[in-house]
Amino acid sequence: MTIGDIARELGVSKTTVSRAISGKGRIGEQTRRRVLEYIEAHHYSPNVVAKGLAQNKTFNLGMVLPGDYNIVELPFFQKCMMGISRVASAQGYDVLISMVTADHIAQLERAVENRKIDGAILTRTLTDDAPMRYLSKNKVPFVAIGGTEDAQAVQVDNDHKSACRALTEILLDRGVKRIALIGGSDGYVVTKKRLQGFEAALEKRADLDIESLVFLNVIHSREVDAIVEEILTKQVECIVCMDDFLCGCVLSTLQQRRITVPERMQVVSFYDSSILANRLPAVTSIRFDVEELGRKACELLLRVLEGEEVERRTLLGYEVCIRESTK
Repeated sequence: MTIGDIARELGVSKTTVSRAISGKGRIGEQTRRRVLEYIEAHHYSPNVVAKGLAQNKTFNLGMVLPGDYNIVELPFFQKCMMGISRVASAQGYDVLISMVTADHIAQLERAVENRKIDGAILTRTLTDDAPMRYLSKNKVPFVAIGGTEDAQAVQVDNDHKSACRALTEILLDRGVKRIALIGGSDGYVVTKKRLQGFEAALEKRADLDIESLVFLNVIHSREVDAIVEEILTKQVECIVCMDDFLCGCVLSTLQQRRITVPERMQVVSFYDSSILANRLPAVTSIRFDVEELGRKACELLLRVLEGEEVERRTLLGYEVCIRESTK
């Protein structure tokens, strides 16, 4: 059934039917109800392609994934995708995935140049963010999952700084005096936010004479082996990992060296996952609602596409999970 078929059956114009469906344009309330009742009775569904052409939309949203993620990070992006897809589907949109790296954004460029998407959601933010610059330059609406210094960008993030500060303060309050932090690339905004939280907690407890070591830009498990060796020589009491990948590497290295947790070394992570919760011992960490990140980002993007003014920065909460890996 087409709009033309409905118009002929009801003895009205195709424009009248279109206005009744879209809810836009001048049309009598009685006529609108008549059209909508007929549509419901005959299970009419608008042709998405035709609807897109009429409204100059594709009804596709781009989800931009980092092409250099590791296997341990996959659950994060899966949960993000679940939240995005549920909101998009409910509003008649599909999700198109583009893989990018810091210096290669060809998939995203093709999606934009071929007009395949109406807007995009960036699932990772960088300190030097080429995908964000490209979308801004081409006036493609987008929402960033993660923090950014671009005040004009719509961004959704967990409050990493406060969360990491809270967990570090708990460790210091429990008597930890020598502490080490191991983090990934400082090209990621989330790394900087977590570092800021860690440092803020140390600053607040300056009277406790805390000794700290910080190792950043740790990418490979073999790097963790050397770092743990150095940490052990300096009698560190607690190793703080910025994510569950690094935490898994640290735990494996300690196990190989027969260093028991938490008796001889406490271990915590600034990001929780089922991998850490199900380990023996289970790891103290920070839990974020990742699916909610995806849902909120998609809701904001759809509002932007409708021309609404939205809040530029949204921070979601966290939960500190104290488990057996700390005394």
